Amino acid sequence: MLFGNRILWHASLLAAGVSLASGLLEKPKVDGIPQYVLDYAPVCYLHHQELYFPSDLQAHLDNTTPQDDNFKKIDGAPSPLSLTNLNKLNDFAEGGKKVYLTSNDDITKDPAWLKGAAPDCDGKASDIIAVAVIVVDKGDDNIDAFFQYFYSYNWGGVVLKAFQAGNHVGDWEQNMIRFEKGVPKYVWFSQHGNGQAFAYDVLEKDGQRFVNYIANGSHANYAVSGSHDHTIPELNLGKGILMDYTDGPKEGGKLWDPLQNAYFYKFSNSTGKPTFTSSEPGKYPTEWLDFLGKWGDKQYPKSDKRQQEILGGITAKFVGGPTGPIDKQLDRKEVCPDNGNPCILRHILSP
Repeated sequence: MLFGNRILWHASLLAAGVSLASGLLEKPKVDGIPQYVLDYAPVCYLHHQELYFPSDLQAHLDNTTPQDDNFKKIDGAPSPLSLTNLNKLNDFAEGGKKVYLTSNDDITKDPAWLKGAAPDCDGKASDIIAVAVIVVDKGDDNIDAFFQYFYSYNWGGVVLKAFQAGNHVGDWEQNMIRFEKGVPKYVWFSQHGNGQAFAYDVLEKDGQRFVNYIANGSHANYAVSGSHDHTIPELNLGKGILMDYTDGPKEGGKLWDPLQNAYFYKFSNSTGKPTFTSSEPGKYPTEWLDFLGKWGDKQYPKSDKRQQEILGGITAKFVGGPTGPIDKQLDRKEVCPDNGNPCILRHILSP
């Protein structure tokens, strides 16, 4: 079946509420991971205009150099960087917290490695590893399952129809599913601010798997397609200064099955020390998950000719890169991160 026809067929079935995952996407089995985590995993749609796709973790390391808080190359850093030695950077710059994986290229030239890999018609983004599936045992047969998505570049969008804002190297986004005795109860979608959390039962489904719409450029995750105003977190007024845009198969959105580009892990903080283990002992490297630094450039100063401050310095054209999975509150108590904002558990599907 031709790709275009397949997408149209997929869109018509999804709109009709027909189960698709069992026929379109494989359901893998992974040693050490409960099967229900895989059965209820997200099915993603990237925007049809997306230019910066899921990115290979090792390729990102190959194209960056560790720098400190003063934009200086870190002497003595492991070279070449790999997924098995990235944690060694925690020996530098305040325990790794002020280490920046800085692009070797001028990012204004849009080097090819920033663009990642577009998914094929079967929802697989080439043979890259761009996802960490992390299972956290909460006790009493309850678990949280995190699906951490990596992109080498975040395009922040346009403010006031005139200025680019919020671009940065490296981008970690995520969904989290909270299971109670093997049953999915809530799903959290990472976005600007505190994200959004919905009861699993109200979400759009592809078979048993919920649908996750990924915003063009910013890669924020949403439960519905369309326009999303995030000027005021938790309040979508439809139109605003800061907008995200998502779409699905009817609009040409690109199907992505993150399970096909993933490593699988377990996480525990029971001893007070965050610990990652491969779901199958020795199969997946864990050292990179311990890295405490930033997965991109430090925010360029105002003096840098590439930089442009916006709205009186409230934001800038280029901002700093993010921390990795270890800094995403994997042992959280609530469905949402604990950042002082209320965790609203929505039981009605809405933008």
